[in-house]
Amino acid sequence: MPAPDAPLGLAVLGSTGSIGTQALDVVRANAGAYRVVALAAGRNASMLAAQAAEFGVPEKWARCAAGDSGFLADCAAMPEVDIVLNAVVGFAGLPATVAALEAGKRLALANKESLIAAGPVVARARATGGGEIVPVDSEHSAVYQALQTGPREAVRRILLTASGGPFRGRSRAELDQVTVAEALAHPTWSMGPKITVDSSTLMNKGLEVIEAKELFGVALEQIEVVVHPQSIIHGMVEWTDGSTIAQLSMPDMRLPIGYALAAPGRLAQPMGVIDWTKLGPLTFETPDLDAFPCLGLAYRAARAGGDAPAVLNAANEVAVAAFLDGRLSWRGIADVVEEVLAERAPGNVESPEDVVEADGRARRRAGMAVERRNAA
Repeated sequence: MPAPDAPLGLAVLGSTGSIGTQALDVVRANAGAYRVVALAAGRNASMLAAQAAEFGVPEKWARCAAGDSGFLADCAAMPEVDIVLNAVVGFAGLPATVAALEAGKRLALANKESLIAAGPVVARARATGGGEIVPVDSEHSAVYQALQTGPREAVRRILLTASGGPFRGRSRAELDQVTVAEALAHPTWSMGPKITVDSSTLMNKGLEVIEAKELFGVALEQIEVVVHPQSIIHGMVEWTDGSTIAQLSMPDMRLPIGYALAAPGRLAQPMGVIDWTKLGPLTFETPDLDAFPCLGLAYRAARAGGDAPAVLNAANEVAVAAFLDGRLSWRGIADVVEEVLAERAPGNVESPEDVVEADGRARRRAGMAVERRNAA
């Protein structure tokens, strides 16, 4: 680590996406605290070039790296890097996650898929290299903060809140004709298309359940989801004595990003501040698993263990891409994931190669399931 007053070296992977651009906003607002030393984007070369010029990142360490897992891993392991913000979309973020942890870095993790698909691999990398994970997802950040108030053995329940997405309250029958535009119209958060669709199906919350299990080392039965449309309470921890500690703020991803960079300290700039005189009522509902079966499928995969979470994640990525391309209905996303999970031959994920194999096999099966529906 650098000297106490020296800026911390930061690699921002996925720098042109929603999380990456907001992370750079946090860096701008905290001049002198962080030094951006590496940037990786998907395909937005013009925005990447502008970011590199602004933050003085040399061309060697600023690259459009879609599909370039080696570059992502190299960025994460750079000696100049103290914190790796992994905001790469999808399973492609795994190499950077493993490399950062093996190199002993702080991993500000927004790429939930790498932890979900490869939980045992990530756990081994963390144990071997001594790196730490501080979650960036608002829900996991909230739980991470609440867990600082008591011993882990005194946790009774972890509660993850869900906005309910744009289709909250609709029945299964009412979701037959969902359009892409409707699915992308999230009522609370501004996110990329894949995660926004996941939010509309509640798969995002299911993936977060698996992620919470891996991050916090609690039993699956201790993790529950509650629909909270106002998105003010982001996560809660209920303790054995009945007390519940919650983290509240207005929806603003810069807050959990900033906390991931500064923890256990806090940045000086307030973000997501609540005006308590204008807040209004906070309401809570039980998720409708009939209308939103993806949440139940995620619990099923988590209970199965082994490579089931990797299969779930891969099948969902293929199905969501097909939906966004107009090749699959919204309800078809859950149907494809369920079909691929049902066909799965149980296997383990002990190495990155195991994860890659399970991921590839599930993607092929999901692709075929999508094509069958198109041909029908």
